[in-house]
Amino acid sequence: MSETSQPFSSAPNPAAVALVRELSQSFAPGERTVPAMLTRQAARYGDKPLVGFGDRFWTYAQTRDEAAAFGATLLAAGIKRGDRVALICSNRFEFMRAFLGCAWIGAVSVPVNTASRGHQLQHILTNSAARLLIVESQFAGNLEHLDVSALPLEAVWTVDAEQPLHVGKIVSQPVPPSRATCDAAAMRPRDMLTILYTSGTTGPSKGVCCPHAQYFWWGANTAALLSLSGDDRLQSTLPLFHTNALNTFFQALLMGISVTYEKRFSASDFYAALTRSKATATYVLGAMVPILLSRPRSPEEGAHGVKVALAPGVPARFHEEFTSRTGIKLVDGWGSTETNFAIGTTWDRQRPGTMGTVFAGFQARVVDADDNDVPDGEPGELLIRADEPFAIATGYFAAPEKTVETWQNLWFHTGDRVVREQDGYFRFVDRIKDAIRRRGENISSFEVEQVLLSHPAVALAAAFPVRSSLAEDEVMIAVVLHPAQTLTALDLVQYCEPRLPYFAVPRYVDVVEALPTTENGKVQKYKLSERGVTAATWDREAAGYKVKRT
Repeated sequence: MSETSQPFSSAPNPAAVALVRELSQSFAPGERTVPAMLTRQAARYGDKPLVGFGDRFWTYAQTRDEAAAFGATLLAAGIKRGDRVALICSNRFEFMRAFLGCAWIGAVSVPVNTASRGHQLQHILTNSAARLLIVESQFAGNLEHLDVSALPLEAVWTVDAEQPLHVGKIVSQPVPPSRATCDAAAMRPRDMLTILYTSGTTGPSKGVCCPHAQYFWWGANTAALLSLSGDDRLQSTLPLFHTNALNTFFQALLMGISVTYEKRFSASDFYAALTRSKATATYVLGAMVPILLSRPRSPEEGAHGVKVALAPGVPARFHEEFTSRTGIKLVDGWGSTETNFAIGTTWDRQRPGTMGTVFAGFQARVVDADDNDVPDGEPGELLIRADEPFAIATGYFAAPEKTVETWQNLWFHTGDRVVREQDGYFRFVDRIKDAIRRRGENISSFEVEQVLLSHPAVALAAAFPVRSSLAEDEVMIAVVLHPAQTLTALDLVQYCEPRLPYFAVPRYVDVVEALPTTENGKVQKYKLSERGVTAATWDREAAGYKVKRT
């Protein structure tokens, strides 16, 4: 296609680039830390609302003061700079208070997926060496099946618990009341802000070490790609233990606007919640859009004021219908917990079916198995590098081998297979890594398999993705039983339920005599995925069995 007939420009939107430049000039490199950003914006915006849950808001000044007060509470409890504080909490002020309080004194928050339990939660608490765990009472059951004696945990604080929890030999106490504020620690942009655990693909979950400056750049880049202005209001139904929702807070903070968080995504309440919050921008993930489109049309679809939504991973075929029905423009793009919004374009330069182009401040390559560049139009692994210091994660916590492997040759290896078109647009092909993506969650097949293999009747197990009608994956397993053992598919699913996040509990189950393997004994999961669901496969949804979301 000639340059004159090309309908999309591969160059970044000048206004988006200008906004990033303006924010980077407003915040000198040394000010790209949470304490500095909170202090600067509180002085500038004072009584203006910043973050809200339900119909309550903290102003910019309140948010700074809450961070300073909870930082003092942590210090009084013996939490020091660099200590890890694990947090199992839904979208509520207590989450934000703990997250910002840790950042204020230089402690490192460890937000945990509220569905984590069993082997996965044991690993996260062990690997992070968290001294303190703050847990919302509704998630107390997640602590079952933990070997607390093997953890470095020293104390448990509860949110909303009517009775103390007995976590091994630890007896919980309510979160202490806030104390007088304390001075902020002298933080550097390179210092670790938070550890976010992303599901492992060939092993346990890895803790992504996210520096303070990474979230400055998350906020700046995403605000630019959404074309946000000082008149916008943000709303998110996504969980704060994920980078997407955390990033939303920093968009609001940098832009001097407000963000409202809902408890969770609800298809039936989605549009009404947008109207209540008076939002102009929101956030959706891959499966959310087809779920919303599957519902009957209603007047609420167009009664809100939202103009744009960040929509990574939404299949191209849904874009036009969703926008025509709701008036919401969908902005695709690519980022990961380890990186930033590195590939993407503003809505006016979107090409449905592609991720976009490399955004200002980043470099991208597509390579073969030996890190050699492949020609445009050929698939290869996506590699990313940032121009700005500490704009992406610094590695995996207490996992030097995995850090070296993933950042080899000084490029972050994403594990995603993509194609770079000649005009600079990137197109996602599939995942190289052995991961399953369901309802916006990354699921480690390794962790599912470890639970399956802990059942005394299971000799071999493989977990793998099969395609879903909602454009993402469903979890399917194939298991081989020990001789003379019997086990129903329902029994196996019920065994998994208290030991896995609800979204990782398998939907499809095959009990087989053998798994396909290579000559050296490695399971050939691609063969299992290709075979997929057969007439002999048990489907828990068809059987009417529902997994509890706890």
